[in-house]
Formats: sequence, C-alpha cells, structure tokens
Amino acid sequence: MATRKSRTRGLGTAAAAGLGLLTGALAALAAERRTVNAVQARLDRLEAQVAHSHRHANLANQQNLHWELLSKAIDSPELAEVLDIFEAPASPLERRQYLFANALYTNLLFYYRIGNLSREEFFGRVRGLLQNPVVREYWFATRGQRATLPEDSDEAELGRMVDDLLRQLEEADTEEWWVVGEPPTE
Repeated sequence: MATRKSRTRGLGTAAAAGLGLLTGALAALAAERRTVNAVQARLDRLEAQVAHSHRHANLANQQNLHWELLSKAIDSPELAEVLDIFEAPASPLERRQYLFANALYTNLLFYYRIGNLSREEFFGRVRGLLQNPVVREYWFATRGQRATLPEDSDEAELGRMVDDLLRQLEEADTEEWWVVGEPPTE
C-alpha cells in the first residue's frame, strides 16, 4: 500500500507542477501582452506627434509662400491687380494696404492653427487690428471671399467671430475698444 500512495502522491505533485508551469506561462503571456499594448500605445502617440509636426511644417511652408506672393504683389502694382478681387474697386494704394492687411490677418490665423495663439488670444489680437480703418475696409471688401469658405472650416468659423466682433465694435458707444466683445471660450 505504501507504494500505491507514493504513486498517487507523485501524480499529484506532477499535476501541481504542471499547473504551476501553466500558471507561470499564462502570467508571462499576460505580462507580454501588457508590454506589447504599452509599446503600441507609445508608437501611436509618436505617429500622432510626427503627423502633427508634418502639419506644422506644411503650414509654415504655405505661410512662407503666401508671404512671398503677397510681397511681390505689394511691391508691384501690376501684380497686385491680379489679386484685386475685392467687392468694391480699390485704388493701387488701397490694394497694397488690403494685401498687407491680409498678410497680418493670415499671420494671426496661422499662429492660431499651429497652437501659438489660443482662440481668446486670437480674438484679442484681431480686436486690436480692427482699430485700424484700413483693416476694417479690407474686412468688408473681402466678405465675398469668406462666403466661399467651407462652413465648418476653422477659417470660416474665425471669420464669423471677426464679423460679430466688428459689428459689436461699430455698435459700441465706448472709447474703450479693448473691452468690446465677449472673448470666445475654447
């Protein structure tokens, strides 16, 4: 009988050892899965950062090209005529001023798009720009161009915000222009 119990105990020990080995293997697989998931999450974040960096680089290149083209038009009345798509006829001087106002506004728009300005900061800077009568004339003269923007684009949304701010500035009966308008919430 002693022999029989010894065999049964040996099988029990082998089963326990096998169960321990299986438990260890499952724990190792679970740890490996967590590691793989963590590495995948890190890779996803890095890919998103690279895509974000590429978008910023593309915006910067576009901003540079925009400025180069506007500079040529500002320097040459003949080239500025090509960009005369304003709602009212503009003299060569007004055209040059409008092109420069466009460069200023586009620069703010670019800063906003890359995250260098919050929406509230954008609002404040535009409120300051709108104190200049030429910038106001430019804004009215380009109303038709903004109407062609996709309704849900950042540029269209910001344009509507500027339209509303300009309306408020014109209706305000205060000399303290810096308090006119409600800054947007993010």
